Amino acid sequence: MYRMRLWSVRHAALLERVYGTFNPVVVRGLRGLRGVMGSRIDRPVTAIERAAKGFMFDCKMCGDCQLSRTGMSCPMNCPKTLRNGPCGGVRENGMCEVKPAMRCVWAEAWAGAERMQNGDTIKEVSFAVDTRLKGTSSWLRMAKDD
Repeated sequence: MYRMRLWSVRHAALLERVYGTFNPVVVRGLRGLRGVMGSRIDRPVTAIERAAKGFMFDCKMCGDCQLSRTGMSCPMNCPKTLRNGPCGGVRENGMCEVKPAMRCVWAEAWAGAERMQNGDTIKEVSFAVDTRLKGTSSWLRMAKDD
């Protein structure tokens, strides 16, 4: 998982283009499916999202995905679950103070954001994660909100 997470950050520009192309299609499709099937699609869609994003980004299914804003680096992989930037304990070599064998999630996020066309969105402050959403699909939430 960790290797794939690092690959995703290195290829953030490509993944941003893929996301920009397919996200509107997926959201429209889910909106249509929800109209026909109701909440019966929630469980299978959540399982597909968990598998896909878990493999690509080591997603923790927080229900409020920030990948497109954080250089394709999931902030929930931070041992301290910081959502708006690194803690004061990032080592000089960019490694995490809590897990010294792991590169800081936010050092990776900044590297990924630099590769992205809309990388400046990393500078926007995010609200704390709503823990009530944990385990839910952010895809379905986008389909409901739009």
